[in-house]
Amino acid sequence: MKLGLQLGYWGAQPPANAQELVDEADASGFDSVFSAESWGNDAFTPLAWWGSNSERIRLGTSVAQLSARTPTNCAMHALTLDHLSGGRAILGLGVSGPQVVEGWYGQPFKKPLARTREYVSIVRQVLAREAAVRNDGPHYPLPYTGPNSMGLGKPLKPITHPLRADLPIWLGSEGPKNVALTAEIADGWLAIYYTPRLAPMYNEWLDEGFARPGARRTREDFEVAATCQVVVTDDRKAEIDKLRPITALYVGGMGAAEMNFHAQVYTRMGYGDEVKEIQRLFLSGRKEEAAAIVPDQMVTDTMIIGNLDEVRTQVKEWEDSGVTMLLVTCRSVEHMRELAAAVGTA
Repeated sequence: MKLGLQLGYWGAQPPANAQELVDEADASGFDSVFSAESWGNDAFTPLAWWGSNSERIRLGTSVAQLSARTPTNCAMHALTLDHLSGGRAILGLGVSGPQVVEGWYGQPFKKPLARTREYVSIVRQVLAREAAVRNDGPHYPLPYTGPNSMGLGKPLKPITHPLRADLPIWLGSEGPKNVALTAEIADGWLAIYYTPRLAPMYNEWLDEGFARPGARRTREDFEVAATCQVVVTDDRKAEIDKLRPITALYVGGMGAAEMNFHAQVYTRMGYGDEVKEIQRLFLSGRKEEAAAIVPDQMVTDTMIIGNLDEVRTQVKEWEDSGVTMLLVTCRSVEHMRELAAAVGTA
């Protein structure tokens, strides 16, 4: 099992010890480090800045939002980072949600699957640099000839030759259609709220994508990177209590009541009644009450918590279910070393 350090997106200020964590990840056997974006910091700059001292570790976005940049601009970011890192970039992409896409980026959210397919196709054209980039699709037409165009648009190749035409593209996806699309057109799946007990369901979605004509990968060379808190502790109950508010936040507050993709994931796990009540409490401002009713198993389904032997057993279960990398959040260098020792990367 590989480990990836998830730096996430920033709060009010940049994380104070990020450079220390990235340096330790590179030294202690972590495979990758990932940076995210929401509506504050961007995903690429932290990787270029904090990753500049690293020598081995891969640098990935988890995720860069499609609506934040045009596909050609995103490809420019990715090829630049890939050159600067000597071929260590991973481009992780996601559609985000309508609250962010329409409220922050001022773009329509509808047809996320079609937009994703077009977006990835254009990025791959840029990275391949075999011909001038063109796209006839309705979402990202190139050249643009629509309203207010001057009719002077010219198909172009990137001036800078990409270091790798096969720079890996991973997709963050949650629903069955999105996961199948990921298996069809991407090199890896960034899975959030993955639980090994639903592996047969996930594998069915993935297999649908792998079976499509022209699918890019097979099960054998496809990466599944699952976000997972890993905590080595002798007081399992105390750690579960600490993590309850995080589950309540994403289930109850990250999206509207009528469209919250994270809530839909937990509903598929069998927590439909709990999800409705958590949402009701959270959206009415009763956040502590929402966290208090999160069941223990709702936390432990998607996280690994226990003593050293229990953690090692659970990591093996996740690996056997098809996960190739755990994306973990670490508080300190000591925490990172503890996880590296537990998982066996050190």
